Amino acid sequence: MPADEAAADGPGSVASLVTAPEGGASPVRREAVEIRPDGVEGDRYRGGDGHFQLDACAVTLVAASALAAVREATGVDLRDGRHRRNVVVDGVDPGMDSLLGATVAVGDALLRPTRRRPPCAHLEEVAGEEGIAVALRNRGGLCCEVVEPGRVAVGDAVRIREADPRTAGAAIAERLREGSPGGHE
Repeated sequence: MPADEAAADGPGSVASLVTAPEGGASPVRREAVEIRPDGVEGDRYRGGDGHFQLDACAVTLVAASALAAVREATGVDLRDGRHRRNVVVDGVDPGMDSLLGATVAVGDALLRPTRRRPPCAHLEEVAGEEGIAVALRNRGGLCCEVVEPGRVAVGDAVRIREADPRTAGAAIAERLREGSPGGHE
């Protein structure tokens, strides 16, 4: 599906995909990946070789807008994958607030972003760029658990299937208070 069609189908689309076969290895950009229950096929964390294995994420997401903000603030272009996140999502806010806690369809896979993935000093070492961790603060991406495995390709839609249950009730109550469509007056 072309990226412009994908974006119309939800909050965003897959801008790029990245794996690193082992800890410290250079990132590899991919056109498509298979997401398994324990992570992205070909990625260091699925193979148990990630630098922070005890705090590992099955799949990581980062907003393309966050990478653009880093480029603007520091002049460092991370689009080559040195950010070390698996899925770059176009069309969402840099902090990815709308996705946190929701069930999200990414291509054929279903993911649940469970927490933020702050950047670390190791990222700076591997990327070879001082200041990246500071530049990515509050926009370093999200850790996801795999709800349903599947294939993901560049250009695939990223859609919220189910809102975060902790905030969905508040959104419904707000619509009812405002008397918006779908509410009862």
